[in-house]
Amino acid sequence: MQTSYSSSRILLPVRPWFIGLSLLLALLLNLLPTSVWPGVPDWLALLVVFWSVREPRRVGMGLAFLFGLAMDVADASLLGQHALAYVLAAYGGSSLSRRILWFPLGQQALQVFPLLLLVQVVQFSVRMLVGADSPGMGYFIGPCFGTLLWPLLTFVLLLPQHQPVDRDANRPL
Repeated sequence: MQTSYSSSRILLPVRPWFIGLSLLLALLLNLLPTSVWPGVPDWLALLVVFWSVREPRRVGMGLAFLFGLAMDVADASLLGQHALAYVLAAYGGSSLSRRILWFPLGQQALQVFPLLLLVQVVQFSVRMLVGADSPGMGYFIGPCFGTLLWPLLTFVLLLPQHQPVDRDANRPL
C-alpha cells in the first residue's frame, strides 16, 4: 500500500510481529491509570482501526475480538463490551479501507473519526443498558484526540516500511 493517494513511494510489506507488538503496546497503554482521564484516546481501538485500514487481511474482526476480550477482563467490565466495539470498528475499518486510503492524511483522520466515535458510543450504550453510572460528556473527547493523532500515528507506524531492503544504484525503485 502507498502512504497516500498522491505518494509514489512503494512501501515494504509490514511484518506480522510489528503489528502484534504495536497492538500489545496499545493494550498496555490502555491499562495505564491515565487511560480513564478525559481526552485520552482508546489506544487499542485506534490501533485496531489503523491496522484494519492498512492491513485488512492481517488484522480483522477475530483479532479485534480477542483484544476486546482482553480489555474486558482487564477493565473488569461487562464481558463483550470492548469486544463488540472493537469488532464493529475493525469491520468498519476493513470495509472502508480502500476509500480511506484514497484521501490525504488530514482527510483520512476525518474518515476515521466516526469509527472511533462508534467505539465510544457502543461502550457507553452497553454501560447504560446494564445500569452503570454515566461517565459524562468528557467520555466522548477521546475520539477527537485520536483523530488528531491519526497523522502522527500513521507516520510513526509506517516508518519501518519506508526503509529499503538494500540500496542499489542501478535499480530504479
